[in-house]
Amino acid sequence: MTNAEPLPTLLIIPTGIGCNVGGYAGDAIPAARLLASASGCLITHPNVMNGGSLYWPDNCIQYVEGYSLNLFASGEVFLKPVRQQKVGLLLDDGLGSDLKKRHLQVADGCVASLGLDIGPVMTTEKAIQINLKKGMSGSSWGNIEEPDVLLRAAEKLKQAGATAIAVVTRFPDESDELETKLYRQGHGVDIIAGVEAVISHFLVKHLLIPCAHAPGLAPLPIDYDLDPRTSGEEIGYTFLQSVLVGLSRAPDLIYKSEMKAKENTLFQVNTLLSNRDLGAVVVPQGALGGEAILSCIERFIPLIIVSNQGVLNVSSTKMRLDSLSGNRDKNILYAENYIEAAGLITALRHAINVKSLRRPIDCLKQLNDE
Repeated sequence: MTNAEPLPTLLIIPTGIGCNVGGYAGDAIPAARLLASASGCLITHPNVMNGGSLYWPDNCIQYVEGYSLNLFASGEVFLKPVRQQKVGLLLDDGLGSDLKKRHLQVADGCVASLGLDIGPVMTTEKAIQINLKKGMSGSSWGNIEEPDVLLRAAEKLKQAGATAIAVVTRFPDESDELETKLYRQGHGVDIIAGVEAVISHFLVKHLLIPCAHAPGLAPLPIDYDLDPRTSGEEIGYTFLQSVLVGLSRAPDLIYKSEMKAKENTLFQVNTLLSNRDLGAVVVPQGALGGEAILSCIERFIPLIIVSNQGVLNVSSTKMRLDSLSGNRDKNILYAENYIEAAGLITALRHAINVKSLRRPIDCLKQLNDE
């Protein structure tokens, strides 16, 4: 018996909403590895794979920034797997000399020890200044005071040959101490995560190449009550390592409009990943309102909803997914955890009817002509 063909699967755990799994420092990596093994091809985003000083490269995992995922799910972008990206490093002038040097040393270490292709390096002409905020739902977000400064430096990196960009910006040290303490102890939302997504979305939208962000922060004092899920952020001076590793194999973004303008389109399409290839999408219950998820729901891609509590409450009940699915109820599946989700993906990949695995099994009903 031969192995089944891969079942491309989209895993989304939104950033900055405090999910029990995936709301901390790369604590969703084990779940991603499991789902990648079950599916043979997992498409996910930096929030899932970035673990501060910890990371896990996997040839079955495609590392795709969140804005790019939205375009991919809606059919506007194809993903082209690559052997290696040339990762440009963009540093915020607000980092100062010591933090800047720490990040350059990380990049040097990734070249020397991991063989990554990093460079060129660019520093913004002045500090871009980040503001941290929190929404009424409890999710984190924020804004950039000098977006044009950031974009100009990023454009220069792209023009200099970078095919992906890792950006490091200085974050305020005077952020809410209580929020930070709660997060480090496993009871809060990552207060910096929301604006990290804003930065990477902004750059990808304008540059159309893979981008991801690492925050520049002064080291925090030791916390003896640290939650293990945040420990990846405590074992180094920067969080850049996991970003560089992820971007080094991030797929190229190929716009549909580009494909129409090229010859040999059929050959090209056969070597790319498109939303039509998706066999499943895995998302936390309560976080079903994102653009990528809505695009998948519209296309009746099997949706595996996992009990993974966060601060949002955009649930399947509120969205009336079960009633909307009608005769397509097999497209809405529920899992108590990512172990169960992996089992459901395995069943889908091997064409096993999930109803056959549950008890009792409903009798088939005859459809009579009227």
